[in-house]
Amino acid sequence: MKGMAKIPTARLSRLLTGWSSEGAAPLPRRLADALRELAERADVAPGSTLPSQRELAGVLGVSRSTVTAAYSLLEAEGWLESRRGSGSRLRGSGALEQSADEERHGGEGRLASFDARTSGADLSSGALDGLGAVADTVGALTGAELAPLLRADGYLTHGLPELREGIAAYYRGAGLPTEPEQILVTAGSQQAVWLVAQALVDPGDTVVVENPTYRGALEALRSRGARLVPIGGDGPGAGGAGSDAGALRRLGAKVRPRLVYLQPSVHNPTGRSLDGAALREWASALGERELFTVEDTACAELGLAHDGAPVPLSARLPVTSTITVGTLSKLFWGGLRVGWVRSSPHIVARLAKIKTSVDLSCSVVDQLVASRLLAGLPRARTARRAVLREQLAGAEKLLRSRAPHWEWDRPAGGPALWVRVPGTDTEALAQLARRRGVAVVPGSAFSAVDGFRDRLRLPYAHGVDLLERALPTLLDCAERSRVPTGS
Repeated sequence: MKGMAKIPTARLSRLLTGWSSEGAAPLPRRLADALRELAERADVAPGSTLPSQRELAGVLGVSRSTVTAAYSLLEAEGWLESRRGSGSRLRGSGALEQSADEERHGGEGRLASFDARTSGADLSSGALDGLGAVADTVGALTGAELAPLLRADGYLTHGLPELREGIAAYYRGAGLPTEPEQILVTAGSQQAVWLVAQALVDPGDTVVVENPTYRGALEALRSRGARLVPIGGDGPGAGGAGSDAGALRRLGAKVRPRLVYLQPSVHNPTGRSLDGAALREWASALGERELFTVEDTACAELGLAHDGAPVPLSARLPVTSTITVGTLSKLFWGGLRVGWVRSSPHIVARLAKIKTSVDLSCSVVDQLVASRLLAGLPRARTARRAVLREQLAGAEKLLRSRAPHWEWDRPAGGPALWVRVPGTDTEALAQLARRRGVAVVPGSAFSAVDGFRDRLRLPYAHGVDLLERALPTLLDCAERSRVPTGS
């Protein structure tokens, strides 16, 4: 069996969603089946060393005997190989073949929460419900508008020209000169980030990311075998993740990144936005070292304060070494899978070639709807901001009353709070809570180094009623997941 690295306990925990609450079999049998399924689907590469029984029991919130029994079942059935001094290695079925790079750097199922949605209180996603403008726009489409498009084959590799011009105009309105040739329409911002990773990152390349950062980007970069170097840190009163551009300078000559991935406006998961001084400092640090920059602005339109289009960091950087990622899915509706990349025409053409090999073209009808919605973006921004402000106020009032020892900074935008739960292992908390019908994502899911084990991303934009229903369970599970003093 080929030797593999040990899968981090926190990462394995995030892959094991729903196992403890599904089925009537004894708990060890359910855990063994869940681990076997990870091997069958190749979510865990064949030959990976599993965590020790004690480590996995701690993070799953079960007894060590449960894990011991599950490992024994897997070993008896040929799925696990235990060797003294080298741990327990998970066998693969061979049914799903992976490339060598995929085996070494497989994703951790960032969107596993969408595959295992709970029927209870689901706080695993910050995705917002749709605005009424989407239904109105779809209902207003006419056959006359579609007729010219139907006379062609519908394969628009770079995107609907009308939409590309609309996105370019959006950036021009924000003070960033842009032509349609600099825009590639994608199936949401997640595909845009994935395309960037595919095009620009080779196995072993160093990529600088904020700590914490968007977990979908971490998965896309890991899938390419990137060496992730996290900078920054976060905590209540600390100014927000990655706000210190000096951390990039301090890397010095020791690290020459292939690219730097940043979220300057409405950061996911912290909700912070960098002010003008911090943006200038970042632009200076990036420019000094001539570093290629990927700016993800997916949540930028969910700011609570700004009235106009947020000015991107890329306005201060050369277009030849910058990619800006955007989307309409966060503001309008997650079901509207329309995002984009803005960069130089050369880079756009390179990304379009990769995209064509995956899906040929985004839905033309969706793009037509998006182009109409784009014209009404200022109204949508105002409406969404008003609702988010109200929801945030309600959530903060609830938490101050029921969980006064929890800590957070008021976000500049976005749908969630980045909450510190002092003295608690939130990986274990999340496992215990899911068993009781409450789904929540621990802070380590947003860290390249599995940090922030005392943090939760806690969406408030689903309404205070949902949060109020989930909070007693979260508080009880937090108490049960307390980290022993001195550990």
